[in-house]
Amino acid sequence: MPNDPIPPEQRREQAEGVRERAEDSRREAEQDRGSTERNRISAESDRSEAERFRRFAEEAREISDHHREALETLRQERERARTAAETARDAAEEARIAGEAARDAALRAVNATAETLQATLEHMKVVEEMRRTLRDLRDANKLGPN
Repeated sequence: MPNDPIPPEQRREQAEGVRERAEDSRREAEQDRGSTERNRISAESDRSEAERFRRFAEEAREISDHHREALETLRQERERARTAAETARDAAEEARIAGEAARDAALRAVNATAETLQATLEHMKVVEEMRRTLRDLRDANKLGPN
């Protein structure tokens, strides 16, 4: 031992110090590994959560697209209904005008019939007057030459 400048007790203490530092380093590494594992799990959880929200956002976009398409279809149907209503209003106006024209024609026909009947009545009065006159003449002829 004379060649060894460090006494064995001191060497043992140094070795014990190195062992304790190594143990501390191992514990820190173990803690770091645990922390790293928790961070990895947390990051994975965050990625899963982000993916879930991305899917929700995609589903929301699809629903929004379907709603937009439904609204567009509804708008087109309303436009067709408006056009049909306008066409019906135009047809109703034409029917009203045609009805008014038919009423006017019927009124003219009734007036013409009334005028015809009046003229016929006048003719019948004339004919009746002529018959009376002829009867009177015949009666006068019967009385006169006898």
